[in-house]
Amino acid sequence: MLPTLVLVGRPNVGKSTLFNRLTRSRDALVADQPGLTRDRHYGKGRVGERPYLVVDTGGLEPVAKDGIMFEMAKQSRQAVDEADVVLFLVDGRAGCTPQDAIIAEQLRKTGKPILLLVNKAEGMARAKVAADFFELGLGEPLPISSAHGDNVTEVVEIALENFPPEAEEESTEEKPPKIAIVGRPNVGKSTLVNAILGEQRVIAFDQPGTTRDSIYIDFERDGKQYTIIDTAGVRRRGKVDEAVEKFSVIKTMQAIEDANVVVLVVDARDQITEQDAHVADFVLQAGRALVLAVNKWDGLDEHHRDMVKSDIERKLHFLSFAKRHYISALNGNGIADVLKSVNGAYAAAMAKLSTPKLTRALIAALEKQMPPKSGRFTPKMRYAHQGGSNPPLIVIHGSGLDDVPASYSRYLERTFCEIFKLQGTPMKIQYNSSKNPFEGTKPKPLTEAEQRKAHRARIRGRKLYG
Repeated sequence: MLPTLVLVGRPNVGKSTLFNRLTRSRDALVADQPGLTRDRHYGKGRVGERPYLVVDTGGLEPVAKDGIMFEMAKQSRQAVDEADVVLFLVDGRAGCTPQDAIIAEQLRKTGKPILLLVNKAEGMARAKVAADFFELGLGEPLPISSAHGDNVTEVVEIALENFPPEAEEESTEEKPPKIAIVGRPNVGKSTLVNAILGEQRVIAFDQPGTTRDSIYIDFERDGKQYTIIDTAGVRRRGKVDEAVEKFSVIKTMQAIEDANVVVLVVDARDQITEQDAHVADFVLQAGRALVLAVNKWDGLDEHHRDMVKSDIERKLHFLSFAKRHYISALNGNGIADVLKSVNGAYAAAMAKLSTPKLTRALIAALEKQMPPKSGRFTPKMRYAHQGGSNPPLIVIHGSGLDDVPASYSRYLERTFCEIFKLQGTPMKIQYNSSKNPFEGTKPKPLTEAEQRKAHRARIRGRKLYG
């Protein structure tokens, strides 16, 4: 079991910057704005040969009684309960504040080992920057700079000194499927994540834009491992004006690229918007397996439900390959079916298709409908094999395949999906057209002997044929 280091402190003291430093990544959003991190964010780090887990938390507002800051504080306290060592960050340039004193008192009551880190201490005398924080009663303050890396390695070594050296076990098992939950703001993505996990793991708040980062969470269901990704809501480009929100959208797009299966959440109590179609199209272009979850289905009358279904058929018709579920994430209705479809879509996306079976399926498709002529010639398709997974890539070999129309490619995709029962994943077709090996080459000049031989042949031809 790897030791767990949890970063806590007031908003904007540099916790996310230190998290990125410890994990050697850029997973946590960082900006000069308080309250950017809201949910617990897990990552792995290493000092020398010693691995550890590190947890980033939202800014701890000890006096918050309700609202988003209260929810962030709850997340921070849950992280502290999981900690082996708490790294309490304070701002060396702001000095010791009343909030720091309240947080220190709360941390003392947990009984957890605590290291007091005075951040933003670059360019300052160690004794001077630390002196103000002795009054917190948490031992000797340790000046660091999470932005520049000053003394960070030394602090981690101190945090781990009471834990026996432990080599990180290299797993030989396959990596678990990654499931990204995406959609517009306030459609219930975080509520769906909590419903799947069976706990209040991420903040679900009745306010658009609550989730700002992509949160990766490992969980187990029915003996199978998964990684679920809660993402920020994606609004129309014209409405994205904050720099932080732009980075959140980028993180969501990266999560889609990183996922194996995407669950697109739409709001049944709102119309299917152009933005829903844009997000769906991005998932399709990324080639990811997809499940459509129509949330907030409870309480709608039959007329409203029929309108929603008609709206989806009209505006999201290009997602016909995806399973569709009508759910209530808040009440937990239909959640098990969503996960079942995720398993099916993942199996389809990662399916291994043999060359003989693919070639037979291609021949069956050609017998039913031949590709249209391209100029004077009809494309000739000889055999097919699989070129990749997630999404399945089918490579077709033949001649004259450079101008096969997109409509015929879609016909082949549907045919392959029907024959191999692949539901929930898009498919890509790639054509490899054989070329004339002598095309573009110049003939070698004839030797003198060859020229004389050719000349004699022409003379004989004229004598014979007059």
